[in-house]
Amino acid sequence: MTSTTAPPAGAKGAEAAEAAEAIELDTAFDGADRTRSAGSRLFGWFQRQRWWITRVAVLPVHLLLFAIFTFILIRLMPGDPVIALLGNQSWTQEDYDRLQAALGLDGSIFDQLATYLSQLVTLDLGQSFITKRDISTELALRLPGTIELAFLSLIIAAIISGIGSFMAISRPKGVIARLAHGYARAAGAVPDFVLAIGGILLFYSLLRWIPAPIGRLDAGLAPPTQITGFPLIDAIAQGYWAGAGSMLAHLALPVIALALAQVPILIRLTIAGLEKAIEAPATLFRVASGAPRFTVLLSVYRRALPPVVTVAGSIFGGMIGGAVVIENLFGFTGAGRYAAEAVATGDYLALQGFLLATAALMLVIFLVIDMTNMILDPRRRPGTRI
Repeated sequence: MTSTTAPPAGAKGAEAAEAAEAIELDTAFDGADRTRSAGSRLFGWFQRQRWWITRVAVLPVHLLLFAIFTFILIRLMPGDPVIALLGNQSWTQEDYDRLQAALGLDGSIFDQLATYLSQLVTLDLGQSFITKRDISTELALRLPGTIELAFLSLIIAAIISGIGSFMAISRPKGVIARLAHGYARAAGAVPDFVLAIGGILLFYSLLRWIPAPIGRLDAGLAPPTQITGFPLIDAIAQGYWAGAGSMLAHLALPVIALALAQVPILIRLTIAGLEKAIEAPATLFRVASGAPRFTVLLSVYRRALPPVVTVAGSIFGGMIGGAVVIENLFGFTGAGRYAAEAVATGDYLALQGFLLATAALMLVIFLVIDMTNMILDPRRRPGTRI
């Protein structure tokens, strides 16, 4: 017989202790692996989303830099606003110092800049020298109307350029294609205010097809109650159809004038992008593999549109700038007219607020453009390897 000797109790205790220690070590390593895995997952998520997170993060920095730039630029304008407000009447140095302090223009330039930046945190742009009203309130009332005018113009320009470029590609020998190519060669040749003035002379003074250019509404119609701040949208939302119809009639000519001035650029870019995308190997492969026509067109437009979207964003900013002239021509009380009045009266705080609000709007627009382009073409995202 073979006899087995049981291990002593001390040996059993040592083995149990070693096993328990091994289990604890394994548990610790598993926890470290899970921690590293969670960190790796978070880092990987950030790398995948970096294309939009970084752009959102730097937006306040860009706005701060522009605020400092506009502050310095406005202060370099010739003239003294204190003397301009005092006028030709007799005044003493005490009167000058008192008004300068009331306007917040006393102290060094750095003290004024620090005060201005601290006010911006609370969205306080100060008060107008002339009207004594809050600039933030004035811009909140006026800017939506200007944005609405520019946005409608951009939509009309996009529709016209989209139809023209499609016909130029699909039926290159057709009449519409020839008109599109011909009009595209006139890019930048006719400014929007020239089209607006010509339209007023033709369609109002001569033909009487449009209402008088004296505002957004006919005389006797009350403005709609503010809901969103955008006049046309508010009129439609309230069912104020008389006001909405009047606004559309008054907006027709300025919207068309702004749109037609920018259509040639969009048509030229869209045609060039479509021609390049059609001849690309990816398109030829899809056609050769028997892909549906809709799939091929979707692929072509997806690769052709990013440059057009970028330029369209710049055009939108140009339309807001062009609204300064258009709003004065048609009697609109928008942000463009507010800026023109600020320049005429030397109210540089109002002008400074307008520039800052416009810059903030354009930064948001360019952020949307970047994100739209990266959705259309993921190869444009930072960190993407092709």
